[in-house]
Amino acid sequence: MSELKGACIIGQSGGPTSVINASAYGAIKTALESDCITAVYGAEHGIKGVLDDKLLDMGKEDPKELEYMKYTPSSALGSCRYKLKNAEDDDTDYKRILEIFKKYNVRYFFYNGGNDSMDTCNKISKYMAKSGWECRVMGIPKTIDNDLAGTDHCPGYASAAKYIATSVMEIYRDARVYDTGMITVIEAMGRNAGWLTAAASLANYKGNGADLIYLPEVDFDLDAFLDKVEEIYKKNGKCIAVVSEGIKDKNGKYISEYGAENLAKDSFGHSQLGGLASFLANAAKARTGAKVRGIELSLLQRCAAHCASQTDIDESFAAGKAAVEYAVAGTTDRMVGFERSCEDGKYKCNIKLFGLTEVANAEKKVPLDWLNETKDGLNEKFVEYALPLIQGETKLPKEDGLPRFVQLRKVYAK
Repeated sequence: MSELKGACIIGQSGGPTSVINASAYGAIKTALESDCITAVYGAEHGIKGVLDDKLLDMGKEDPKELEYMKYTPSSALGSCRYKLKNAEDDDTDYKRILEIFKKYNVRYFFYNGGNDSMDTCNKISKYMAKSGWECRVMGIPKTIDNDLAGTDHCPGYASAAKYIATSVMEIYRDARVYDTGMITVIEAMGRNAGWLTAAASLANYKGNGADLIYLPEVDFDLDAFLDKVEEIYKKNGKCIAVVSEGIKDKNGKYISEYGAENLAKDSFGHSQLGGLASFLANAAKARTGAKVRGIELSLLQRCAAHCASQTDIDESFAAGKAAVEYAVAGTTDRMVGFERSCEDGKYKCNIKLFGLTEVANAEKKVPLDWLNETKDGLNEKFVEYALPLIQGETKLPKEDGLPRFVQLRKVYAK
């Protein structure tokens, strides 16, 4: 394919992770070093930054300062949850995007996000092709939920999994300090896929784990749950359960809705979940009379840069770098993903490309044969999958004993 010269836009979208900026930095650094890319812009707050003509000139940033992005959590460029309508129904946003692309001669577009972000990426790619504007569009994966189709795993997942497993191990110790009984319910993120909650089983692998683990891949029965909790509590005087925020009953109703009807929804129509741990803990108290604690890990799962996996950081950077390299070489309409291999008995991660149409709005679930027979825990198959991903301690720089995060100048393009 012929050489394409022009500017690029890099945007971040959806829920942040502790390593999303490592991917952005991989893309920004590689783009700044490319002879084909004439200017590198960061879209402030994702696609909304493009629509609002709020583009950050990344070439005006100090290269040394940009290096801190690799270890900075959250979305340094700003994120959004904005759903593009289908162009066939309303092409207003698409016309505006094309207008901005022409204004800045944008010939490369990189979007860093999860399921809904890949949908946005896919729609823009198809519209640009239909409009005759040559622009190479690449998706850079990101989601702690680990539910993007095709790729073996997603940047951001391993660090969140490491945090969850570590936290469960720590809670396990704390919950056994006193000689009095206690029931602890820990709520992890995960709407439809239980990858994050499954990470709690890594604590079990180290002998400091939960008694019960429930994923949204399996229908949840509240009465059966309380029966098991009561049985374990009577036997051991303690019980720890880890539950995914997205667990549902056999009728498809979120268990979190049992305690809070009519949950608010975001722009993509997703219910705003939360409060499940408290609801289940209180239900366990009503059943057993025991002391209870409901713990919602919440945002801590996705912003705990201090507990990030160095493997995750390095792979995230590689994903951003590869997206730019493939685009410059002529590739478009693809998402960068990972394929696992084993060399000399050791885990190895390889870059693999996936069609945007293939991954947009598709979800990857935890295989049911990775659960134990009673469907309230995980088996060794999950441990074998997840353990290599969490290896390596973060090289997060610190000043005065505290993290040193990136501080962008944020100079707007003109």
